[in-house]
Amino acid sequence: MNKPTPQSLPGLGQASPHESAAAHVTGTARYIDDFPLPADALHVATGYAPATTGTLQHLNLEAVHAASGVVDVVTAQDVPGELDIAPIFDGDPLLCDGTIRFHGQPVFAVAASTERAALQAVQAAQYEIDEVPAHTLLDDARERNTTVLPTRLWGDRSSNKTSNATRRLQREYQMGGQEHFYLEGQAAVAIPGEGGAVEVLSSTQHPDEVQHLVAKVLGLADHQVTVTCPRMGGGFGGKESQAATAACLSALFAQRTGRTVKYRLPRRDDMVQTGKRHPFAWACDLGVDEDGLLTDGHITVTGLCGFSADLSGGIVERAGLHASNAYAIPQLSVDAIHLQTDTVSNTAFRGFGGPQGLLGMEAAMDDLAELTGLSPLDIRLRNLYREGANTTHYGQSVDQLILHDMMTQLAKDSDFEARRAAIEAFNQETTGYLRRGIALTPVQFGISFTVTHLNQAGALVHIYKDGSVAVNHGGTEMGQGLHTKIRQVAAAELGVPVDQVRITHTTTDKVPNASPTAASSGSDLNGLAVLNACRILKTRLAQHFQQAEGSSELVTFINGQVTCGSANTTFAELTHSAWMARVSLSSTGFYRTPGLHFDKESGQGRPFYYFACGAAVTEVEVDGRTGAYTFPRTDILHDVGTSLNPAIDRGQVEGGYLQGLGWLTSEDLVWAQDGRLLSNSPANYKIPTADMCPAELNVSFYNQPNIEETVYRSKAVGEPPLMLAVSAWCALRQACKGFGNKLPNLGAPATPEAVFWAIQEAKGDA
Repeated sequence: MNKPTPQSLPGLGQASPHESAAAHVTGTARYIDDFPLPADALHVATGYAPATTGTLQHLNLEAVHAASGVVDVVTAQDVPGELDIAPIFDGDPLLCDGTIRFHGQPVFAVAASTERAALQAVQAAQYEIDEVPAHTLLDDARERNTTVLPTRLWGDRSSNKTSNATRRLQREYQMGGQEHFYLEGQAAVAIPGEGGAVEVLSSTQHPDEVQHLVAKVLGLADHQVTVTCPRMGGGFGGKESQAATAACLSALFAQRTGRTVKYRLPRRDDMVQTGKRHPFAWACDLGVDEDGLLTDGHITVTGLCGFSADLSGGIVERAGLHASNAYAIPQLSVDAIHLQTDTVSNTAFRGFGGPQGLLGMEAAMDDLAELTGLSPLDIRLRNLYREGANTTHYGQSVDQLILHDMMTQLAKDSDFEARRAAIEAFNQETTGYLRRGIALTPVQFGISFTVTHLNQAGALVHIYKDGSVAVNHGGTEMGQGLHTKIRQVAAAELGVPVDQVRITHTTTDKVPNASPTAASSGSDLNGLAVLNACRILKTRLAQHFQQAEGSSELVTFINGQVTCGSANTTFAELTHSAWMARVSLSSTGFYRTPGLHFDKESGQGRPFYYFACGAAVTEVEVDGRTGAYTFPRTDILHDVGTSLNPAIDRGQVEGGYLQGLGWLTSEDLVWAQDGRLLSNSPANYKIPTADMCPAELNVSFYNQPNIEETVYRSKAVGEPPLMLAVSAWCALRQACKGFGNKLPNLGAPATPEAVFWAIQEAKGDA
């Protein structure tokens, strides 16, 4: 399908700047909070009860109604349509239905003349609550043993397994969640229209779902609701399902009052009321033979889901699918458990469960190295998927076996073995308080939605009679450069300069039924939908040119020029001529990923179109007195296929690595015993900052085209780089070992405090 390569088409394969870069740095890029509002616009705030779990016996809102500036107040009883706004499974009420399920759950909402008035008014509510004990932590949830979804099973579950194992590893690793901490919080503006219709501006990764849920809440048909996403100031998965609350409440008040309504969550409310990355436990029973080869195994991944399912089915599923990372484990079986906790419902986060599955396996590989006496790199290389051992536990063949080459190339380029030997010598010889560690870890991440029907995309392309082009597609821009890549694809396919193409706001009345911008599939899906629309238009233009010239010669579109045999014209002249001849210059495009199938009951099939791979080497230095650490150097080799835009891809790799570093080291979600989130502001939640960035960060691309027919043979680069940071966590663990003689337990996040106690364990003091 895609014979040309990016390098052969002008505008592709080049380090073009982000299409909104200038607007970002000059402050002219419009986010939801920047759109001007009419003078009578209303602002929303929500009130929540001072309890974590229990039954709401009585709610007194008299003082709220009487508060200055208040125009309207709603509770669950005021919702005209359906109260539940769950994305897949039931259980997510827009407002409390009488049962309080987590601390911070919205009980009622206020619309007032100003945001301050609304925020002050919600404080005046009086509650009578019959409280019950909350279960917020892993041990509590296990003791209660309540799940939000049934346990999922994969792999070889036969009772007659054989094993050549000479040693076994039985271990559990625990990892915490992560706050999205996007720069732009959850936000929406609702504008009432004629005949009960409503238009919603929403900071969402899934405008189609927001459209559907707003319609449900208001008792409308989907076509009466239009949702537009101009851009997001970050999403990271947190705006895939949970953007719906702000949109639905804004729309509800807009319908009731006939006025424009805005709801932008203050940072603290955003952190308390919206979901996080799922905390997980990863447990294994793995066998290894005398040569260090894995022989068999069982893995259990346990996700802490919060009070409802939200997207936990897919998240815990992906953790189970990635539980072996890049390693061939014969006779492997996997259980995936969805534990319920009395906390906000956890949700999508960059990697969608894959990082949690992968982290556990990489921790186990280091322990297997200890068990066998092999080096951590050697045991990893021996067990990678390879010819004759390239089938996953869910039955998919790994066809592009590149990780062994990538890891050995990175080890050579980063001088890994010499640095590792020098670090071991330093740790043995020093009498000071510093120790060092280094680790090289791989990433193999499946690309596609595991829900097959989501692997589709639509696009709408207009060519105007002056030759300029407007492209609309179902993907959303959250800073990741999707619009930049799509713009380049359209320009290259039509043979026009990039600045001749404009990407318009994502909106449900142009491209309906669009999938979320998630699962790293934005460029894959939307890029090919746009490509298909452009090819339809090129065919029409080519046929018009041939008819006008009375020729059957091949028509080419290059650098704004169109040729047919000896005839030549500009793209603008040709489009004007086609318009004069009544040729349609508008087309839709559609794409669906081929070859996907996955039986969720048996856990077998081909859930992924392909795998994106990567490898990273991270070096750390740890202060044994405090557990504090620095990252002197990181080397990354990442698989992007044939890059559409190396600058955008490099930014995704660097940003993904830093965000992963935050998850694994500094970002510590802390809950009080009564279920309140204590890490609820920038003052007590530490995201990665410039001082955490490795002093030397080297990023290279593994330039091998995708074997699958993606857009110009490129590969997804949104989520996989986050998991490169696992190398930093493994290096920290190795550095802790340098203080003693054993590899200690170390949770994630590996905060300085956690590292300090791991050092004591390595010394034998714990």
